[in-house]
Amino acid sequence: MNTTSPEAAPSATGRIVLLTTSHRVAPGLLSWPAWQALHAADSVLCADGAHPQLPYLREAGIRVAEAAPTAQELVDTCAGGRTVVVVATGEGEPALTDGLARLAGSGRVDMPELELLPASYDLPGARLLDLVQVMDRIRVECPWSSQQTHKGLAKYGIEEAYELVEAIEEGDRDELREELGDVLLQVVFHARIAEEDPDAPFSVDDVAGTIVAKLIHRHPHVFGEETATTPEEVKEHWLRTKAQEKRRESVTDGIPLGQPGLALASKLASRVRTAGLDVPLPAAEGIGYDLLALAVRAEAEGVDPEAALRAAGRAYRDAVRTAEGLKS
Repeated sequence: MNTTSPEAAPSATGRIVLLTTSHRVAPGLLSWPAWQALHAADSVLCADGAHPQLPYLREAGIRVAEAAPTAQELVDTCAGGRTVVVVATGEGEPALTDGLARLAGSGRVDMPELELLPASYDLPGARLLDLVQVMDRIRVECPWSSQQTHKGLAKYGIEEAYELVEAIEEGDRDELREELGDVLLQVVFHARIAEEDPDAPFSVDDVAGTIVAKLIHRHPHVFGEETATTPEEVKEHWLRTKAQEKRRESVTDGIPLGQPGLALASKLASRVRTAGLDVPLPAAEGIGYDLLALAVRAEAEGVDPEAALRAAGRAYRDAVRTAEGLKS
């Protein structure tokens, strides 16, 4: 298709402009070339009488006819150098564009100039709006999803987080993308449930607003006047602002004790080391205390003990399969 400007003079066979818009952008927010093409057109057509853009086009003085012409009818409408703008529906008018392609390929028809003119574009993150809308509908119409609670979904959040970690450690990019989506679903699902709370409701926008405010506050070297040139300085800013926000009495406050044991030991060791405390390990014997000492040692050496143990576990699994005469 040509990419002529809206001001270009049409040929004798006329001009067809297929105007596409994104449903993820507020109706009426069109590009300047789109408005120019609409105002300059001899006729504007739209097959969908309920298209969200139509009220705004008519408010701007654009006369829009509700019509769904065939490819040949559209070509005939352009005869004599007329310009026709087709406001595309959400599907992008595949039947019409296929018909125009067949006519052009036949060599028997003098074709008008054809232009695809995007009138609005998706912003980064726009597909998240689709996820929110889909979740809204599922929450209302799905017999299983409509009955779920925060507590009922908790186990799935844990499972999805572990599956995400596994995808990262396996290095499978397709699996990583899918698992990130599953984790994101948990966030949107919980936020949708939270909207229905009678006492303290909040939405996914509130969730996003909270984390945005937190990120800005904890990155004064990006959004404020502080400076940080190394990861260590960034971490120092983060910990300082976090301490101011939480007003914790102990460096251990906020550490979830229900997390896996090695991760818990490593987190405690990290807090102690960062705070500059000299806290000897408990003077006791047993496998638990041996594991504690190993986790503290791993953290001091910059090793994630949970990841290290999982890697060793996978190696052990492969050895077992080999002993069974199976492929790893």
